[in-house]
Amino acid sequence: MANAWFESVAEAQRQAKKRLPSSVYSALLAGSEKGVSYADNTNAFSELGLAPHVAGLHAERDLATTFMGQPIAFPVVTSPTGVQAVHPDGELAIARATAARGTAMGLGSFGSKALEDVVALNPATFFQMYWMGTRDSMVTRIEQARSAGAKGLILTLDWSFTYGRDWGSPVIPEKVNAKTMVQFAPQVLRRPRWLMTYARSGGIPDLTTPNLADSAGVAPTFFGAYYEWMQTPPATWEDLAWLRQQWDGPFMLKGVCRIDDARRTVDAGFSALSVSNHGGNNIDSTPAPIRVLPSIVEAVGGQVEVVMDGGIRRGSDVVKALALGARSVLIGRAYLWALAANGQAGVENVLDLLRNGIDSTLYGLGHSSIRTLSPEDVVMPSGFTRTLGVPLAST
Repeated sequence: MANAWFESVAEAQRQAKKRLPSSVYSALLAGSEKGVSYADNTNAFSELGLAPHVAGLHAERDLATTFMGQPIAFPVVTSPTGVQAVHPDGELAIARATAARGTAMGLGSFGSKALEDVVALNPATFFQMYWMGTRDSMVTRIEQARSAGAKGLILTLDWSFTYGRDWGSPVIPEKVNAKTMVQFAPQVLRRPRWLMTYARSGGIPDLTTPNLADSAGVAPTFFGAYYEWMQTPPATWEDLAWLRQQWDGPFMLKGVCRIDDARRTVDAGFSALSVSNHGGNNIDSTPAPIRVLPSIVEAVGGQVEVVMDGGIRRGSDVVKALALGARSVLIGRAYLWALAANGQAGVENVLDLLRNGIDSTLYGLGHSSIRTLSPEDVVMPSGFTRTLGVPLAST
C-alpha cells in the first residue's frame, strides 16, 4: 500500500471508502439535508464544456500564480478542514505534501495538529478562523497565528448549523475512551489496515483541537469547540470589519455566494474572498459555487482576489474555474480521500493529478499560461449561471 498509486480522485475516494471505518468515511462525505448542493457542486462542472484547438499549441505551459500574496507552482491550495482522523499524520502529511509540490495550505481551527508544527513543514500556511468565542479570545488566536508564522488568515462563515441528512449523519464521539472503543469496535475491526496505521503510530485518534487551547494550554474536544462556535452570536459586517483590523496581512472571507456580500467584503477591507457553500454543508439548495462565480467576479471588479472552492475533482475543473475568473481553487474532500488512501504520498498523488490535468487542458485550449484563460474557453449552456443578491447602491 505504501507505493499505491491512483489515476483519479474517484479512485482515491474508492480506496478511502475501503480503508476507513464507516463513520469516518461518512464524516468526509458530509453534505446536508437532501444533498442537493453537495451533488450540484460536482455536477455543475459536467455541464460546462471546453473549446480546444488543434494547432498552434504551446509546448510549454506556465501554471504558476499567487495565493494571497504567496507564490504557488499551480493554482490549487488545500482548504482548511477539521480534525483529520483519516490518518495519524493528519495535517503534517498535508504540509509535507503541499510543500513538496510547491503550493500553500490552509489549517483549520478545528485541525488536529498545532499551527507551529505545520508551519515548520510548510511556511506557506494560512490559518483558518471561525467567528466564535469572545473578541478577546479571537484576538488571542490571531496573535498566536502571527507568532506561529501564518502567512494569512481565512475566516469561514458559510455554515448554518443545519441538522439532518436524508442518508443519515455519522456517529462522531465526543472523545476516545474505553466506552467509545467498545462502541466502535465492530466497524473498526472491519478496517484492520486503518487500525494498524494508528497502532504503528503509537496512539489512537485524538479528537481535540490544539489550536483552540485555552490560556492554560488545555485543548477542547472537537464537540466542545463546536458548541462554543454554535453559542457565539452571529457576526455583523461591523464585527467583520473590526476583525479585519486585527490582522495586518492577507485575510480571506470564505463562503461568499451573493454579489451584495461580495461588495460588503470589499468594504470591510478583506483582501480575498472564496466563493463557496462549504462543500454543500451550508443551507441545502445553495447553488454550486461555479454557477455564481462569474457574477461575484463581475461584482468586485478586481478589488479583491477571488478564489473558488467546491466540487473540484480534476484539472479541467480547475481550468473552468480560472477561465470564469478565479485566481485559484481550494480543494477539500479530494485531498482528504487521498490522505486516507495513502498518507502523504496519496496527497502528493492527487496534487499531481490536478496539476497534470490543468496542464493538459491548458495545452488543448492553446494557452501558454493560466493567466490568459477567459470565458471564451468555456462552453456554457443557457441558464447555467446564477446571480444571488442585489447590487448595493454604492461601495
